[in-house]
Amino acid sequence: MIKHATFTAAFLLISVAACAEAEGGALAENTVVEVPVSAAQSMPNILVYKTPSCGCCNGWIEHLRAAGFGVEGRNLRDLMSIKRDAGVPVGLSSCHTALVGGYVVEGHVPVEQVKRMLAEQPDISGIAVPGMPTGSPGMEGPNAKPYQVISFDDSGNARVYAEIDPR
Repeated sequence: MIKHATFTAAFLLISVAACAEAEGGALAENTVVEVPVSAAQSMPNILVYKTPSCGCCNGWIEHLRAAGFGVEGRNLRDLMSIKRDAGVPVGLSSCHTALVGGYVVEGHVPVEQVKRMLAEQPDISGIAVPGMPTGSPGMEGPNAKPYQVISFDDSGNARVYAEIDPR
């Protein structure tokens, strides 16, 4: 089971090559430096596990980037072990699984709800938008319908975290 503290340190790593160069430093390209928590950006990087051919996953990644998140996408053929290890309940699964700030984000969750979770730091494992509802980020299109963002914990408890109406 993924725990909040397990991934917190991993997401506090940021690339500082551009900043160092602007300040006269000389770091190699793609240098990664660990930054103390107090100096970390307000929006940590998001690691997204997805399949190589999923266009809607790429749409969700662009939704996150447009909101200022740094995103690393990792293509895998089989996501079930990632979902299982992250503790995503089977009934809440979707096409991609993301890890951010010690939490799991499953599926097409709007960036506002990701930011809310990170700001509030609730005692949950993560949030999910089950399936692939039309109108969710990355699944834009005609006939958008209301959908729910569901929170879940390590014990398998799930409840409505937000009601979304994209119309």
